[in-house]
Amino acid sequence: MAKATKKQALGRGLSALLKDPENDIQSASDKNADKVVGNIVELDLHTIEVNPFQPRSNFNDEALKELATSIKELGVIQPITVRKMDFNKYQLVSGERRFRASKLIGLATIPAYIRIANDQESLEMALVENIQRQDLDPIEIALSYQRLIDEIQLTQEKLSDRVGKKRSTITNYLRLLRLDPIIQTGIRDGFTTMGHGRALVNIEKKEDQITLYERIVGEGLSVRETEKAVKTYHEGPNKKIATTSDSTPSLLKNGAKELTERLSTKVAVQASAHGKGKMVIPFATQEEFNRIKKLILGA
Repeated sequence: MAKATKKQALGRGLSALLKDPENDIQSASDKNADKVVGNIVELDLHTIEVNPFQPRSNFNDEALKELATSIKELGVIQPITVRKMDFNKYQLVSGERRFRASKLIGLATIPAYIRIANDQESLEMALVENIQRQDLDPIEIALSYQRLIDEIQLTQEKLSDRVGKKRSTITNYLRLLRLDPIIQTGIRDGFTTMGHGRALVNIEKKEDQITLYERIVGEGLSVRETEKAVKTYHEGPNKKIATTSDSTPSLLKNGAKELTERLSTKVAVQASAHGKGKMVIPFATQEEFNRIKKLILGA
């Protein structure tokens, strides 16, 4: 208990140091930088901004509330990581769930590790740390890998060393990005798995991917059954996915068709054998999203 009190006091002391304009640390060579960089500091939540390079885009509200309850009872066990932007201004590198949960329960401060990094280093740190530490869905992981390759100019081999994953594992994730966006959404939302996606990506035509995907959701096909269907597809003379007439109720099919005509974009209806379902309306640009939104809202 005494150790925890001493640690908290130290964090508050460093926080006071950072709020002193005469100790505005901008680089690792500045005076008192060694006292702050790499140490745990209690930072005011309002001085921290969200990292625009954060690969996670989905935050489960229920899971966030559970984390907030845990933090309320036990405190923030693992400090977040931030980088210094300006005097008393910081940007998240990793730990956005802890940051959001702390704000949710009205905390004023949060323990943080401080780093000094440029934008490229911050992007790499955010992506690598989140891939390793956060429970990202397969598509988010794939997008993070792709960003490291595109924006940090890493080869798959170097990326493998950086994140501690086999090159074949990275390749399997990246291949998921060749799936139709509707299927990618289905994987993110749990309608199907990465295993299903790995099988579906072997079908080049997106419309055929969608046809088999609808069977997976409607009939509850296993990964093995999906792999078999893909094999049959490639061995068939006309390369056509077999469909099942009752995989999606006719009422839903008709409704999807009406919405497709009304919105002038392909509307996909996903329904499981247990009646659970989802409607997916894809869009390619912000302008298209705004157009669809206006039609739905009648604005």
